[in-house]
Amino acid sequence: MLTEDLMKKVRQIEIVTGRAVNEVFAGEYSSAFKGRGMEFAEVRLYQPGDDVRTIDWNVTARTGAPHVKRYVEERELTVVLAVDLSASGLFGSVSRLKSEQAAELCAVLAFAATRSNDKAGLMIFTDRVDHYIPPAKGTHHVLRIVRDVLGFEPAPGHRGTDLPMALSHLSRVLKKRAVVFVVSDFLVPGAALPSKETVNTPSAFETALKLLARRHDVIACSIDDPRERALPRAGLVELEDAETGHRFVLDTSSSAVRKRFEAEALARQERLRTRLRRMGIDHVEVATDRPYVYSLIELFKRREGRR
Repeated sequence: MLTEDLMKKVRQIEIVTGRAVNEVFAGEYSSAFKGRGMEFAEVRLYQPGDDVRTIDWNVTARTGAPHVKRYVEERELTVVLAVDLSASGLFGSVSRLKSEQAAELCAVLAFAATRSNDKAGLMIFTDRVDHYIPPAKGTHHVLRIVRDVLGFEPAPGHRGTDLPMALSHLSRVLKKRAVVFVVSDFLVPGAALPSKETVNTPSAFETALKLLARRHDVIACSIDDPRERALPRAGLVELEDAETGHRFVLDTSSSAVRKRFEAEALARQERLRTRLRRMGIDHVEVATDRPYVYSLIELFKRREGRR
């Protein structure tokens, strides 16, 4: 993509998402995420009325006087956008590719973070970690995030997806608690696709996600396209797996073929919902043929209601 074309798209996304943030859910974001954690502030002498559960026994033993730990509500958040830009994202049957929808979703989340004086960071991954931008503040920083997501193309030989690897990488590099949005189509074994593990054994995806969710607030944002849910009646159609290059032919004139395709797509969606629900992970479903704003508002209100 030419630099001029890329910057034009960045500018368009800035206008569209800026309006959504300002007019639609500027306050919803803060209500959903602000104050969801406590951070350590100081150790001070115990005073009558302090909760004995906050006593710092190490300091008390060292000084000979009772001391308590004091915590304050977190006001500044760190938001990290972990974006799957493998080759399966280079597909779209409506007005945009899944990767373009991912870029706009990342933009609106990053701008919402900036409006609330929070930091935003980015990790782009395929079957490896391709790009990382440390969390920072400011509109220019957000525009860089949008530009890098829009301009990214999978490198030759790295068109696949390794979601467990990406999640494990974040668990290692994120030292401070963060809100992590995992943006992906989740077309990987153990997530939406069947895995080799038995029913009673967690998949590599589930294990990595649980580990990340122990220290961070994780939200899964799944992106799909209507042609991944249903096929048109178009006769013999040759399809190609964008990540593996495997090709096969389907007879879409057969109602049995179309029904089986739809049934498998529904089962795939339900597997992902079930796994995320079982782990207590919030889930936003985004599609290339529907506005994503209302899905985000529903997420924000659901989280605010739980508080």
